[in-house]
Amino acid sequence: MPVGLGPLPTLHPVAGFRLGIACAGIKRAGRKDVVVMQAPAGASIAGVFTTNAFCAAPVTLCKQHLGNAPRYLLVNTGNANAGTGQPGMQAALRTCDELARLTQVESGQVLPFSTGVIGELLPADKIIAALPQALENLAEDNWAAAAEGIMTTDTQPKGASRQITLGGQSITITGISKGAGMIRPNMATMLGYVATDAKVAQPVLQHMLRQAADLSFNRITIDGDTSTNDSCMLIATGQVSMTEIADLDSSEYAQLAEAVNAVMLELAQAIVRDGEGATKFVTVQVNGGANRDECLDVAYAVAHSPLIKTALFASDPNWGRILAAVGYAGVPQLDVEKIDVYLDEVCITRNGGRAAEYTEEQGARVMAQAEITIRIELGRGDISETIWTTDLSHEYVRINAEYRT
Repeated sequence: MPVGLGPLPTLHPVAGFRLGIACAGIKRAGRKDVVVMQAPAGASIAGVFTTNAFCAAPVTLCKQHLGNAPRYLLVNTGNANAGTGQPGMQAALRTCDELARLTQVESGQVLPFSTGVIGELLPADKIIAALPQALENLAEDNWAAAAEGIMTTDTQPKGASRQITLGGQSITITGISKGAGMIRPNMATMLGYVATDAKVAQPVLQHMLRQAADLSFNRITIDGDTSTNDSCMLIATGQVSMTEIADLDSSEYAQLAEAVNAVMLELAQAIVRDGEGATKFVTVQVNGGANRDECLDVAYAVAHSPLIKTALFASDPNWGRILAAVGYAGVPQLDVEKIDVYLDEVCITRNGGRAAEYTEEQGARVMAQAEITIRIELGRGDISETIWTTDLSHEYVRINAEYRT
């Protein structure tokens, strides 16, 4: 069961942005597995994508099409269309061509996205057959249905929404994401889509997205695997009557960026809470670093350790495993006698050794919780970084062992 992840919150419609859902039968009949999103003419669209060298065909096409004033986003689940070579590229192009024909836009104005099994050719015919159905039910209030339509091994749909006042105008920011496994985004998440009705210049929107992704989706990990298909998009429809945000130093930029960051962080944390087989939602906070990179190196060493993750699953306060991970994180000239480690507010090690007041009962009490913070004080500087992760359970192994069966 997801950790602390309830039903979808209210997802406010974004003026000018419509979503349609269809059942293509990619993996099984009757499942929502194709989503079409429509942006109005003149909208600004920004994207960040996986850094995996084996990136999927749709990722390559998205990068190529992003500068063509995109109008439509086409998403399918059940098939990643990655590791499929030129046939995969041709299949993705066919779906773009057909959606463009149906909507009377250029093929280059369609952004394709796929998620699912790697190494299998995209069933383009099934997707093409489903496009009229998706276009028929395009609506601004279809966010919740679209959140279901982009799921793979997710157990629950994921969405977030905010409304703010900017220059006397009401501004909406709404987004959805999907992801539960193969999560260590190296730019964004498995798939994420956020839209706002604000008017934002495209270069400014791209900066806003990169900043927000770095503070949210680039701070989560479930299993340390970076997907071939990671994509995160930010769309500004410009439907609110306002002066376009074109200055990174403006107060309007700061206000909108804060709201976008909040939506993306909620979406990113929802992915961790719904991690495959997760029973714990774990915050790893590293303080007192000399720089950002060493804080993140320590945080990810802890978050990726199978020994720590299995101890979390067992609610076993085996704190020696945390010390070992900190020690092999690669921080140069690390003085272990300056390091303190906490489970929530319980100090388990001080000055590199077991805290005199620590008891096994205290550690066991914290580890039994569904939500835990591992806090590491390095004593080297004033930089802090935080990431979020899960435990490693029997269920994670089962889900991934049976993924294609």
